[in-house]
Amino acid sequence: MHSNLPHLNQKSHYQFITFRTKDSTDTFIQKLLSQNNIETKKLQYQIDTYLDNSPAGAYLNGEIIALAKKYLLEIKKSLCEIVALSIMPNHIHILLIQHDDLAKILQQIKGGLSFLLNKELNISGVLWQKDYFDKAVRDEKHLKITYEYIKYNAVKAGLKDAQERFYGVYE
Repeated sequence: MHSNLPHLNQKSHYQFITFRTKDSTDTFIQKLLSQNNIETKKLQYQIDTYLDNSPAGAYLNGEIIALAKKYLLEIKKSLCEIVALSIMPNHIHILLIQHDDLAKILQQIKGGLSFLLNKELNISGVLWQKDYFDKAVRDEKHLKITYEYIKYNAVKAGLKDAQERFYGVYE
């Protein structure tokens, strides 16, 4: 998102993370990002709503969903525990419990997925946008809202394969 915003680094804390494919950042997204007068939460919502139905950078479909989900669920437990995730066509939402430095976790997630998916898609180069959006979960109510958002994101976007795009420990 905004590279000048600090990422909150709290071990043993729930974090909501969103990152997107580099190619998903089209003219509309760039215009949104250039508007400095929008609060971060509202901006992220507008971006997510747009990306839910945008074909730009939509590499995460078909067998790629299962491949990405398998990789994410096998991340070392010493780094983090995945609580929920939604693999949208051009972005991924993850709710996790952080056990290591957030930058290290995201390096493992994005770097490993990049290697795996570039190989599977027979493409090369940078797959993910450099930065990511993260939000520390404040309380149980916020946890429930975040979990539900991730669980129903693909359903709300009208994706026929919504069930296979979601993973959650609380079904």
